Amino acid sequence: MLTLIKNIKQIVGIDRTNRMRLQGKEMAQLETLDDAYLIIEDEKIKAFGPMSDLADSKFDLEYDASGRLLFPSFCDSHTHLVYANSREHEFVDKIRGLSYEEIAKRGGGILNSAKATAAASEDELYDMALQRLDEAMRLGTGAIEIKSGYGLSTESELKLLRVIRRLKEHSPLTIKSNFLGAHGIPMEYRGHQEDYVDLVINEMIPKVASEGLADFIDVFCDQGFFTVHDTERILEAGIKHGMRPKIHANEMAVSGGVQVGVKYGAISVDHLEQMGDAEIECLKGSETMPTILPGCAFFLNLPLSPARKMIDSGLSVAMASDYNPGTAPSFNMQLVLSMACIRYRLTPEEAFNATTLNTAYAMGVSDILGSIAVGKLANFYISKPISTYEYMPYSFGENKVESVFLKGRKL
Repeated sequence: MLTLIKNIKQIVGIDRTNRMRLQGKEMAQLETLDDAYLIIEDEKIKAFGPMSDLADSKFDLEYDASGRLLFPSFCDSHTHLVYANSREHEFVDKIRGLSYEEIAKRGGGILNSAKATAAASEDELYDMALQRLDEAMRLGTGAIEIKSGYGLSTESELKLLRVIRRLKEHSPLTIKSNFLGAHGIPMEYRGHQEDYVDLVINEMIPKVASEGLADFIDVFCDQGFFTVHDTERILEAGIKHGMRPKIHANEMAVSGGVQVGVKYGAISVDHLEQMGDAEIECLKGSETMPTILPGCAFFLNLPLSPARKMIDSGLSVAMASDYNPGTAPSFNMQLVLSMACIRYRLTPEEAFNATTLNTAYAMGVSDILGSIAVGKLANFYISKPISTYEYMPYSFGENKVESVFLKGRKL
């Protein structure tokens, strides 16, 4: 099937060189094309160019994008989208002065969500998650990574990962799954968490692998959670079972999580609210994508990751939503785009690249997603009539997406 999008005011985010990620000064590059057309063949981008070069041809479908801009869909490389309950009561606790660590120590936080998730059926979790995915899609997200981690028992973790597998099968979004059994320490393992690490390694990982449920393995390597030693043991076991590492690192403190992530070839290290020169130097020359989560820092009033310093040092930077019920209850990547500019002082060009191509890299799909390129999947959105691409991060309080195309199909 051939589909034509014509009279596009501007295509934004073109890549003619098939780059997997952008680093340092490259992040300021954002190729555009005015008064353009784009042709889809089946699921992929077949061609694009100026309207003056469009040859007469027969198309199965045509769409007129007059006055509108076309952007590659956002790739959200860090979410905890499958869960059972919201946690607004903890939101009030935070307002009253309790820290995230204090809430976690008394059985709240991740443990609260784990309890509710254990009580929910797989069908209930699937239905809730599918609705969230649809809402994220309408805001411009076309690819998403979903972590487990609200199970913290073998049975519940497998249930969460099976829900993610169903979402992969039925959602039009491109979805990657992440086994995060080491997300928190259950109350019954407090004081001897090495026994829980043993459970993750000896029971959970083999069962997850036997069903092919996870693309990645993740660990919350941070103060009050899992140590570097715990993390190394879990990553080594995951790698043996074919899962590529990711890391939650340096949210609460400089934890060594960045270094252990690089050591084990993690595709990304995420959070990074606490970063020093040693962490930046460690990331240089590595294949690991530093991924910042603005929504979490905003919601918890955490220090801001030094994104500007990282880019100026030559690093890549990605930005994702961290959507979860406790510390970042928003999957709006348009808001992440705005916060990248407003709070982290990225230029609009850098912010677009941080939320598209570089986040695609952070979930292992930048060969097929993250930019407008011939041969890539036709995952893009068309804006409402707006003046320039700078308007996208500038106007942070409205949905600027008018229509969504995923795998070549208008949804």
